[in-house]
Order: sequence, then structure tokens, then C-alpha cells
Amino acid sequence: MINTLIGDLGHASVIVAFVAAIVSSYAYFMASRQKVIASGDNSWRKLARGAFYVHGAAVMLVIFALFNIIYEHRYEYYYAWSHSSNHLPVHYMISCFWEGQEGSFLLWLFWHVGLGVVLMNTGKKNKVWEAPVMAIFSFVQIFIASMILGVVIGDLKIGSSPFILMRDFMTDAPVFAMDPNFVPKDGTGLNPLLQNYWMVIHPPTLFLGYAATLVPFAFAIAGLWTGKLTEWVKPALPWSHFAAVVLGIGIMMGAYWAYETLNFGGYWNWDPVENAVYIPWLVLVGAIHTMIAYRRGKQGLKASYILVIASFLLILYATFLTRSGILGNASVHSFTDLGLSGQLFTYMAVFAVLAVALLVYNWKKIPTTEKELTTYNGEFWVFIGAAVLCLAGFQVLVTTSIPVYNSFMGFIGIESNAALPADQIAHYTKFQLWAGVGIAILTGVGQLLWWKKSEKGNLTEAFMLPAMLTLLFASLIIVLSKLGVFAETIDNPVYITLLVAALFAVFANLSIILSLLHKKVSLSGGAVAHIGIALMLIGILFSSGYSKIISQNTSGMLYSREFPDEINRDNVLLWRNTAVDMDKYKVSYQGQFQEVKGVPDYVNRELLFPTADEYKALARGPIKVADKVYFDTGDTLELVSPENTYYKVEYKAREGEESFTLYPRAQVNPNMGLLASPDIQRFADKDLYTHVSSVPDPNEEKDWGELKEYEVAAGDTLILNDYVAVFNGIERIEQVPGVELAQGDVAVQADMKILGEKKSYHAHPVLLIKDQMMGRVPEEVADLGLRLTFLNIDTERNRFKIGVNATQKDYIILKAMEKPFINILWIGTIIMSIGFVMAIVRRKEVDSKQAPAPQRNRKAQAA
Repeated sequence: MINTLIGDLGHASVIVAFVAAIVSSYAYFMASRQKVIASGDNSWRKLARGAFYVHGAAVMLVIFALFNIIYEHRYEYYYAWSHSSNHLPVHYMISCFWEGQEGSFLLWLFWHVGLGVVLMNTGKKNKVWEAPVMAIFSFVQIFIASMILGVVIGDLKIGSSPFILMRDFMTDAPVFAMDPNFVPKDGTGLNPLLQNYWMVIHPPTLFLGYAATLVPFAFAIAGLWTGKLTEWVKPALPWSHFAAVVLGIGIMMGAYWAYETLNFGGYWNWDPVENAVYIPWLVLVGAIHTMIAYRRGKQGLKASYILVIASFLLILYATFLTRSGILGNASVHSFTDLGLSGQLFTYMAVFAVLAVALLVYNWKKIPTTEKELTTYNGEFWVFIGAAVLCLAGFQVLVTTSIPVYNSFMGFIGIESNAALPADQIAHYTKFQLWAGVGIAILTGVGQLLWWKKSEKGNLTEAFMLPAMLTLLFASLIIVLSKLGVFAETIDNPVYITLLVAALFAVFANLSIILSLLHKKVSLSGGAVAHIGIALMLIGILFSSGYSKIISQNTSGMLYSREFPDEINRDNVLLWRNTAVDMDKYKVSYQGQFQEVKGVPDYVNRELLFPTADEYKALARGPIKVADKVYFDTGDTLELVSPENTYYKVEYKAREGEESFTLYPRAQVNPNMGLLASPDIQRFADKDLYTHVSSVPDPNEEKDWGELKEYEVAAGDTLILNDYVAVFNGIERIEQVPGVELAQGDVAVQADMKILGEKKSYHAHPVLLIKDQMMGRVPEEVADLGLRLTFLNIDTERNRFKIGVNATQKDYIILKAMEKPFINILWIGTIIMSIGFVMAIVRRKEVDSKQAPAPQRNRKAQAA
């Protein structure tokens, strides 16, 4: 039965949220007028606050309604049917919530509501900013809420509702013509690549970063609007730090998800959607530096305006890129077009025009200083650093926007066939690598000049120790690489340059931290963050620049002419249970495994008998891990993800006793082909990254050879496809997996032992008589490529007939690579994030000390 109540509640709540945002924005606009402020009339402010709280409550109701249709499997709604399925665990249902565009816009709305409530309540101490800032906030909410409004007025479509019914979305489907109340039994499920725990926490983090960029933007626009052209920097700076750290963490979470889930062998592929988030983060970090420079030396206010505004507009541009469908096939991450491209463009254009108009109008009024900056001045290098960050972002922006350029030219009637670079990684890297060199050098030089006195002698002394340590450690690393300590010799001049620059940044900032500790001054969050960034650059340099493929094909044969050269060249073919030399390891593929609920380890597929329900299986034998039995023979098991197969790959060092087992995952998806996810063995100095590149298609019937029949008696020995087999006899059984035996039915199984290369196998083909008809349940020994069938019993002679088919043994084609020192990248990310948080705390302490005396006294009395 169709439940329309929850959908009606959700849709009505969207409308309430939209209208309340309009009321709040207008009321806050009115509250911002000078006449209202001068009169002390709080009625507009109270109305605006109330409307915003109503807006927030309505957004929460929308979230409740949308999650309810997902959690309760209400497949009468298109959103639930297209993103979820019956067997998804709750945490993946949460991922379903924001897999679609409507859910992601709702997530964005939610974070804006949370940030808005924080601003309204912390703004009570300084009511001057609440009205203009929240007017901008509410104005943005109008546009985002409109994206999920789902209202059609004539030919005009405003937003896409997540509460549309299947029968209304798929109007041409014959099933709804016959039965308008038809409800599918199951949904299409969550994209298999998104069934990862990082997809539960990465999108909310990223969208919090998106949302947080609005706060400094709103302060900047409020400053231009109200004429408080300088005061906005102080409250906006901590929020800029917050937005930068959250957005940065969100980006790196996405990178780690790609590293763990995708099989391109890395964490960053310069995909347009990755770039669309990377660009505003660079600009926002540049804005933070110019704002800090302004607070210290009253220079760079105009640059701060430009960069803060640009960072938010670039977030809107990223939204347009990923949700308008304009990228087409240029990105594997982008959403499909829901017909909202015009609305998205309007959203972006409105705020671009508003911001630029206000900035142009106030440009001459924005105060500047005539103080000349010298190369010995820290602010000078801060501005240079911000410029390098923006140039790096601009280079990525220009190339990423090629599809937009083509679309625009086509819109005005000019055909354009500009294409993205064939090798995007090489294209971006050759520019971004030098940007990394510049950033590393500037983070060292800038910090030293920022904290040290400008006298020439002091500066020489300040630079001497970091420079000496840099040269010492860089030389040591290069020499050790030539002695074979590292996998590769470091001899690329560009890589050496980046290494030296990054090491200099580490030692320069470390010297600042030690100096501040010696002076018993609170630590510089900037210095800590800069060390983190320098370590990230070192980690990127080694893990990407010196990544080594160890699965080279040394057999001298092509695996298949249909395979691309990369698979034939950089992969190793592994027959089941046959060890192959690979670099310093002997590697063997040891079978297919699956996840079973209630079992802490993967379970060999040979122990699982499939049933009509693909999520259920019967245990062929005891399921145990480390001598603990979890299920007995015949028990019904619940599979976690039957579409996923885990391929057991054992590594043994050819010298020494090092050994470990990996379980790379893959599924053959009918729509997306082979979806392979790596398994990673982590060492202190490297990661060993392993994934399958090709497997036999499980949907194709195996090509079994001709059936060979053997007549045997108990104790007979026979040769099966070069393997010795012993027929031990038969026994009657009471249960047959997948078959329900009634009274009078008889089932017997043969007991055969087959001696493989490394272990023995027991096979039990079944012969049964059910309803006076003979049936057979063959047994497949996948390791040996054999299928045994119990054909008949000669009761008079006490002889038994066994049929044997042979097929090609199971195999996988495997790729493995070493990622040296990749842990430095992840450690650097953590240190960078800690540095940003320290900067927020330190800025709050500084602002508290600089607060007027009466305000401090009020705080003390309150405490």
C-alpha cells in the first residue's frame, strides 16, 4: 500500500522551509537598516530569528521524512527505490540519504541551519553583525531550498523533489498503467563504490566545509553593505580557519576513500569533481593569509575581500559543475542532470553579481596603507604565498572548465571541440609540482620573517640552521637512495627540488616552534599547519613519484589480445593454488571468499551452498575461525554482500619469514563492468597496494569438458585430470542442501578424497531419489577444476559410477604496487589539521585579550 502521508509531510516541510527563509531574509534585511538600528526597534530582528528557527525546524522535518522513506523501504518513492535496497545496513542507508542530488542539497541546508543558529547565539555579544550576516545566510537558504522545492509552474520547473512517487516519475512504465499503486519489492541499491565507511563520514564533512565558507563571505558582504569595511575581518578570520580545516579534512577523506576503494592506484586522479573542491580550498587558504597580514600590518584588505568572496563563489561554481550535468563523461563523480542547470547558474550568478557590485561600489572606500613592503617584511612573503596558491588554483580552474567553455560557445552558436588533456595527471602535475615547491619555500621563508626581527644579522642567523639541516637531510636521503635503501634512486632534479623545499619548510617552521617554546610563548598554529603541509608534499612526492609496480609480467606472453597493454604488461596471472614469483615475494591465489554475518573473517565460498535467496546460503561444513565454530553443517547463513567476492592472495617473502594474506575485493556489475577495490598491506615505510584487474566472468557458464565415467568400488584409486583420487565409499544422508526431503525419499553421498599439489580435498557428490525420480547434486572442486557427479549404483555388484568433468582452473589477474612513505602524507594531513585548530584557539585568545576593558570585566563578572 502506498504511504503518501510521509511524502506530503516532507514536501510541505520543504515549502515551509523555503517560505520561512524568505521571511527571515527580508526581516533581517529590514533589521539591518540604519533607521531601525538607531531607533532600537528589535521587532524585525525577533521576526527574523523566529522565521529562521521555523526554517530550521522545517529542514529537520524534511530530513526525517526523507530518511524515513529510505529506512522503511518505501519504494513507492523514486528516491528510496533508486538509492537503497532491502539488505543495506543502517550506516549505508545514511549514505543513501546524500547519494542523490536532493539529499546532498538537504545536507547543505542542514549545515547552514546549524551554523546560522551558532551565529545567532554567539552574535548576541555583538548584535551589529547578526542582522546583515544572517540576511545573507537566509538569502542563500532561499536558493538551496528552492533546489528541492519540486514545483512546476507551466514550463518552469523549480527544484527536484525527493518525495516524488514512482508512478509520477516513471509515467511511461506499463506496470503503473496497469496498477497505479504498484510498489517494487526491492530497490536498485546503493552504488557499490559508495558502500564504504568513508562515504558515511566524508560527504557530511565536505558539505560542512562547503557551508562554512558562507560565514566569512557573509561577513565580507555585510561589511561592504553596512560600511564597516574593516571590522568584518576580526569575526570572519576564525570562521575562515574553521572552513579551511573542515574542507581540507573533507578533501583528504575523499582522497583516502579513493585510495581504499578505487583501483587506479592512488588517492588523487585530478578528476574535475576533485578539482572543483580543491580550487576554492586553495583560494580560501590564500584569503586566510591576507586576512592575517591585514590584522597585523593593516595591509591587504582589498585582497582579503577578493579572495574571501572568490572562495564562496568557487564553491557555487563547483556545485554548478558537479550537478548541472555539464561535465558529461569528463568525471566519474558528477551527478546526472536533473534539469536544474539553469537554476544552478542563476544561484551562482545572483551572488556573483551581488558581491562584485558591492565590491566595485565600495572599492575606493576600502582603506589601504601607503607603507612600503620590503623583502625583509613577513607580510610581503605572505602576499606572495597567497598569490602562488591562487595561481595554482587558477591553472586547475582553466583546464577543468573546458567543458563549460565548450557548452557556452555552443550556447552562443559557435562550435567548440576543445578537449581535456589526454593525460590529465601529467598535465596538472607538471604545474602543481612547481606550485608545491613555491608553497614549501614560502611557508619557510614567510614564517621566519614573520616571527624574527628584520635586522639582517638576526635574519641570517634565523635562516642558517634550517638551511644547514635541510641540506644535510636532503643529501642523506639522496645518498641512501643510491645505496639501495629506497626502492628507487632519487635523481630527478624536479623531485630533488621539491624534496629540498619541503624539508626546508619543515625545519624552518620547527625552528619557529622551538623558539616560541623557549620564550614560553603560545605555539603558532600556522607553523604547525605549515609543517603538516610540508610533510604532505614529501608524502605525495614519494608515494606518487616513486610508486613501483611489482607485478610486472615476466612470462613473455600476452594474457589476452583484448586486454589493454597496461594489463598485459603490469599484471601477473595467478592460477589457483599455484605460487608465482613477484618481486621479493612468492604470491599465490587461494580461492574466493565472502562475508557472512556473525563470522569475524571471510568464509571460503566452497563452504557455502547457494539458495534461491541470494542473501542466504547453507553451510556445506562447519564454519570456524581459529578453532571456534560459528555455524554447523546445514545451518542457514546470511551473506553481507553476495555481489562482492574477496580473492584470497597469500604473499610469502622468498627470503625470510615475512608472510601475509590480502583479500582484494571485486564484483562483476552488469552496468559498470568489473568493480575492483584494493586491499592494502601497511608497513612503516610503505604500503603494498593490491587489486585484481581481471577475473573470469561469474555470469558465464563454465566450459566443462567431456564427461568421463568411472566405475569404482570402495577403496579404489583413480586418476582424475592428473590428480590421484580415492573412492572411500558411500553413506546415506538425511539432509541435502537446497532440497527438501520427504518421507520415502532417499539420498546418498559418495565420499572421495583427491590429492592436490598442496592439500587433500574431500568431495561428496549426491545421488537422490525424490518422488520416485532420480536426481543428482554434483560437487565442484574449484581449486582443481573438477566437477564430480554421482551417476548410479549397481547394487548387485556393489559398484558405483562416478562422472567427472574438467575445466580450466580458476585464476585472477593481479596488480600490485608499492607506495613508499605514504604514511607521511596521512601524518601531514593530521598535523595540518591540528595546526588550523590551534590557530583558531590562539586567534580567540588574542581577540579576547584585545577586547575593550569593560567587556573583559563583564566576562570576568559572568565567570
